[in-house]
Amino acid sequence: MTASPTPVDMSPARLRLEVLVVMWVSLGATAVRAALVFIERLTSGVPLDEQRASIIAPYTPDRPWLDLAFQVAGILLPLGVVVLVAYLLRSSGESMESIGVDASQPRRDLGRGALLAAAIGLSGLALYLAAFRFGASVQIAAVTLEGNWWDIPVLLLAAAENALLEEIVVLGYVIHRLMQSGVSARWAVVISAVVRAFYHLYQGIGGFVGNLVMGLLFGWLFLRWRRATPMIVAHFLIDAVAFVGYAVLADRVDWLP
Repeated sequence: MTASPTPVDMSPARLRLEVLVVMWVSLGATAVRAALVFIERLTSGVPLDEQRASIIAPYTPDRPWLDLAFQVAGILLPLGVVVLVAYLLRSSGESMESIGVDASQPRRDLGRGALLAAAIGLSGLALYLAAFRFGASVQIAAVTLEGNWWDIPVLLLAAAENALLEEIVVLGYVIHRLMQSGVSARWAVVISAVVRAFYHLYQGIGGFVGNLVMGLLFGWLFLRWRRATPMIVAHFLIDAVAFVGYAVLADRVDWLP
């Protein structure tokens, strides 16, 4: 696949700096923090499989109304970088359509996303259970909310936030801009996948490996389809099933760590 033409008045160096800044204020910074958390876990003296990581947890369980406000703010505020990406693309004479984020192919995007979600969701769960069994993953308590009426809507919104943030920024934008700056398609995909893997390091080695593979697959498909929307759909479905499923099943089955 050939890269999109370099935007007018934007040198390769400027494009790479733009990517660095966007990563600095978003998931790149999250990757650094996750790496530090992983180092802390490794050096704590407690085996990884005896440690616990929560993805969605209450902030103020004794004040549900305030906890809901915290949850909604925690979902909406990170999406500011998606708005930033849209602005940067528009400023360079492009749009979100340049990375395939639009409604031009709804049936195809939904179909591709659903198939990806089914394949990745099942293999991801198997990898997590295997990694936990061999001591390479922490115990992931995906949801530890307090049983409020708004739990399910918040979980679905959190899944949507993850999907939009990761697939628009780390998949579509990063690969698109790196290729415009002269980075080969192969290396652009690898860089995107490695960033994705690092900000999941808080889950342990299993989370790192699983998301590295997922990032490479998503990157390859992005190059083929030139669309990020199917991966947004897939990511949303994977997280929605994981969050809601954990909330419903965690206390009812014995095979979840």
